[in-house]
Amino acid sequence: MKTIALSWRYLWSRPMGAALNVLLLSLGLASITFLVLVSFQLDKAFDKDLAGIDVVVGAKGSPMQLILCGVFHIDVPPGNIPLKAVKALKDNPFVASVIPISLGDNFRGFRIVGTSSEYIKHYGATLAQGGMWDKPMQVVVGATVAKKLGIQVGNTFVGSHGLGAGGHLHGDNPYTVVGILQPSGTVIDRLIVTDTASVWKVHEDYTAVDDEDRKIMEDEREVTMALIQYKTPLAAMSFPRMVNTTTEMQAAAPAVEISRLLNMLGVGTEVLRAFAGILLLTAGLSVFIALWNAVRERRADLALLRMLGASPRKIASLLMGEALWLGLVSAIIGVAGGQALTALIGWMLQLDNSLLIGGLVWPAKLFWVPAMACAISLGAAILPAIGAYRVSVLELLQSR
Repeated sequence: MKTIALSWRYLWSRPMGAALNVLLLSLGLASITFLVLVSFQLDKAFDKDLAGIDVVVGAKGSPMQLILCGVFHIDVPPGNIPLKAVKALKDNPFVASVIPISLGDNFRGFRIVGTSSEYIKHYGATLAQGGMWDKPMQVVVGATVAKKLGIQVGNTFVGSHGLGAGGHLHGDNPYTVVGILQPSGTVIDRLIVTDTASVWKVHEDYTAVDDEDRKIMEDEREVTMALIQYKTPLAAMSFPRMVNTTTEMQAAAPAVEISRLLNMLGVGTEVLRAFAGILLLTAGLSVFIALWNAVRERRADLALLRMLGASPRKIASLLMGEALWLGLVSAIIGVAGGQALTALIGWMLQLDNSLLIGGLVWPAKLFWVPAMACAISLGAAILPAIGAYRVSVLELLQSR
């Protein structure tokens, strides 16, 4: 215990140098922590939101745009597709289930999604209050929406045209909140879900001129896209190709598009990882130089300790303890900084009702960060410790 306490005092006997070493090492560790947390949470969010969705069918355009819009609701749709074409997909022998998605309106920035009750069941969401809709113009609200907007069962509101706040209000067709969902950790927490007929009613009432015009609209009804689950994995070989070549729609496989997205993001991740590596290398060299100089500056102290009975091993352990303290302090600051940065990014994204990323999580990979900090510090202290171990007390005294 005396060695531990003394090594702590020695570390801060040069406060400026110690603070600089801690800062350098902490910056590198904070960058690594940020990468680990963001990667872990994105993978977790992708896995939850993509579970059970084998392919998304929508209007021709960008496949990645289709996935980002239809699954994660963080982009705009490339267009609409005929309802009749979606119904025809249900008869395909490869298809197990089809969940229609209709977009077009929002309430204070949160998307109103027209779909079937199967959409809520698909994500395993359960009701915290109220019940499910049983007729058009009734909605079930996600947990995040209810919390941020203070919505209660029985409240009414009108949607705004478009997927962002500030559009034209559909004042003639108010929605009624009939249920609030439990938090599920999926995209549905950030959505207002209603029957597909509600979306049709709002827009047909807004644009229809007369009964004849309304009848035409009913015959030509569209949805934005459809989420499809296969009956067999073999369908992935032929179903997307069939949709893309024989229809005016496109089929996008979430697994393929998310892999492309992660590869695109990987360039920035590699740059940040390389930057963190340079910081850690610089910090390791700085620690080595500081400890090496410390051995030379403390020769009188080391001589006194040897005269008082301290063994060479004790002298070496004193330096190793100083390095270990440096690694532990840097690990605490670095992990805390990485958590804070991740929480800040998550807060900024949630303002845009985007992906759920935040701090205060501890994936298994994060245990490598303090281990890395201690390893770098102890590795930098090996040569100075060996040097202190080999120097005899007589040489130390003669050098004075």
